[in-house]
Amino acid sequence: MRFTAEHHAFRKMVRDVVEREIAPHVDEWERAGSFPAHELFPKLGELGLLGLEYDPAYGGQGADHLFSVVLCEELHRSGCAGIPMAIGVQTMMATPSLHDFGSDELKRRFLEPAIRGTAVCSIAVTEPGAGSDVAGLRTRAVRDGDDWVINGSKLYITNGTQADWLCLLARTSDEGGHRGMSQIVVPTDTPGFAVSRKLDKLGNRSSDTAELFFEDVRVPVSNTIGTVGRGFQQQMSQFVVERMFAAYGAVGSCRHALDRTREYLRQRQAFGRPLAANQYVAFRLAELSAQVDLLQSHNYACAESYVDGEDTTRAATVAKLTAGRLLREVADTCLQFHGGMGYMEETWTSRFFRDSRLASIGGGADEVMLQVLARMDGFEA
Repeated sequence: MRFTAEHHAFRKMVRDVVEREIAPHVDEWERAGSFPAHELFPKLGELGLLGLEYDPAYGGQGADHLFSVVLCEELHRSGCAGIPMAIGVQTMMATPSLHDFGSDELKRRFLEPAIRGTAVCSIAVTEPGAGSDVAGLRTRAVRDGDDWVINGSKLYITNGTQADWLCLLARTSDEGGHRGMSQIVVPTDTPGFAVSRKLDKLGNRSSDTAELFFEDVRVPVSNTIGTVGRGFQQQMSQFVVERMFAAYGAVGSCRHALDRTREYLRQRQAFGRPLAANQYVAFRLAELSAQVDLLQSHNYACAESYVDGEDTTRAATVAKLTAGRLLREVADTCLQFHGGMGYMEETWTSRFFRDSRLASIGGGADEVMLQVLARMDGFEA
């Protein structure tokens, strides 16, 4: 997989945007437990960052997948995981199904403003009793004439307190398991919708997360994305791509953390010399850097397969599993090498340590990734 001069120029542009529009505000947004999405997203939309691979007819850039790889890696050099996660929900989780399966009318009404950044969106799948087990979701949409009437609740919804519309996955028939689900666009100003509560998290604090409630929420059946009853299949195809993006971002986070730790160790004196002169310290960081190189190489191979139209389920699953574990290992090591200062809230390592923990939970827990791989290897896991 080859990056062109255009990709390299794009990387520099994104890094400049991160350093100008995101990094200086991270501490403030982390303390606030939220960030001003309706201020930041229009700036990103104006630069074309919220619809890189989308059809230009709807405001997208029509760019190749490598631009998305670069975007993920660079956003995660911002000094926190919360803002990249919120942007990722907007660009890589809530809108792909709408772009791929939605009607022209839906795209005009909801996708175009999301790409411009004038509308904030969210994906509403997880429920109190259905996380990794999507088949267990209970939120229902019952047809009444030309409308869906929606009742239920959703949990751990990123961008939930700021979203203008949701890509909702709900049951639309009495068929059990994976059957009978549909994806529906739900504007959050619809009567009966409410944000039950904003959730207080261990990490990713600058990204707002909410519990949502639906009571007789009525939206047109024409708000259905794609085919009624095919929502699970549409959602699962998007989950594979989501796992790839998680791995892309982990590379950026790891490299940023290792760079900052090396800089600190070259300056920090102990026993009469810089800590960086300690062979164990140097070898340990070199080992982690090599593992990041391997993950990045796997990511690029996965991206190439995706571009070629191949099934990337296994490669994406391996990437997601490996990325989460490596990210946590890097975070633990960087904190350790900062000593007592690394444990202080004022030091970036504290936030990085907290943020990294979600990487093995969100987007498919490690155990689910192992189950997928075991089944692909012929085990009845």
